[in-house]
Amino acid sequence: MSPSEEKPILDSIRSALRYWTQDELAERVGVETRTVRRWIAGETTPRYAIARVIHAELARDERPRAPQFTFIDLFAGIGGIRRGFEAQNGRCVFTSEWDPHAARTYKANYPDADDIHGDITKIAPAAIPDHDVLLGGFPCQPFSLAGVSKKNSLGRAHGFLDKTQGTLFFNIVSILKEKQPRAFLLENVKNLRSHDGGRTYAVIIGALRELGYHVSDRVVSASPWVPQRRDRVYIVGFRTPVEFDFDKLARPRRAPTLGDVLHDSTEEAEEPYTMVSRKRTVVHPRYTLSDHLWQYLQNYAAKHREKGNGFGCSVFGADDVARTLSARYHKDGSEILVDQGRNRNPRRLTPRECARLMGFDTRDGQRMVIPVSDTQAYRQFGNSVAVPVVHAIAAMMVPRLLRPNDFPAPAVEVQAEFALEGAAA
Repeated sequence: MSPSEEKPILDSIRSALRYWTQDELAERVGVETRTVRRWIAGETTPRYAIARVIHAELARDERPRAPQFTFIDLFAGIGGIRRGFEAQNGRCVFTSEWDPHAARTYKANYPDADDIHGDITKIAPAAIPDHDVLLGGFPCQPFSLAGVSKKNSLGRAHGFLDKTQGTLFFNIVSILKEKQPRAFLLENVKNLRSHDGGRTYAVIIGALRELGYHVSDRVVSASPWVPQRRDRVYIVGFRTPVEFDFDKLARPRRAPTLGDVLHDSTEEAEEPYTMVSRKRTVVHPRYTLSDHLWQYLQNYAAKHREKGNGFGCSVFGADDVARTLSARYHKDGSEILVDQGRNRNPRRLTPRECARLMGFDTRDGQRMVIPVSDTQAYRQFGNSVAVPVVHAIAAMMVPRLLRPNDFPAPAVEVQAEFALEGAAA
């Protein structure tokens, strides 16, 4: 099939995946979900008849086709934040991610992301499309006060906006100032709030408020949604003052445990993560720690216990909630090791289990394409967000974005939980 013949088929698939999950698309066109994943990954091309079926299904679908709002995805990683806002019928109009491996995974899972831009510092804010919501899991950097000191010496006025110069957060500020979207969601590590005695965070919140946004922030634990202790700070801002309370996030009735994400013997084998042994699906032996590595980790943990430190490896069972999955997991897996019973060394999680642990996958729903090596996959999942948390935040944000009059703000706006004036001095 020529490229000109393939294009309308791929366009139909991209259009469909804006509204349906991979499982829904597979059901509608009468194929298995793994076939859809192979289309997305470019491993195979569907027949032209498939495009006609997809077109017909789109035409008769009763759900609203037009997106209700637009958003941009900055420091996008593998698209964890995007998922929550697409689920609320939003359309992504711009994506920026500098890491080529993460961009590869992003593209494999969002085939309609035609152009993933690289270094955001090289892109002029005016060149970014207009949008309703800015999303960004920005890296944390120390803020230099050199520029502020220089302005003081010259007698020039300055504010929080000036203190962000030279940081990646400054690029977010510049885009917000230029484009003035109706809302934003930012995400970062919990320690951002305490960095430099709270001064860094004071500058961040101060800059956002200086731009005219009404800001709410909270450290949210992911453990009600996914079986890991993962605390992250989320910062939400609206141009129009609305009531927004993180305590009202919809949480699952039952907190999950590690057993909810681990491979089981009844699921379909998936190379290279699992294999069939004696008619049962088992995790590939390469994820089990060698005797040498397991002994090293035990010795390392024992040495630090003697010193009163908390460093060391952690082994978990199916009924447990794991520690935080980090970007260093590829090195030895020590923070989350899976118990395999007596007389067997523990094992690492597989990348598929990491996808479930971060909420990208569910056993019966959306299934993520993982087109990269295990090392890159571990780094990407460890750097990402817990997707169900973002789903919950997006579900609260979007109604307030679309119908602000239905959610009037309190008479006195609640300020952040730190002394802004003192920290900024």
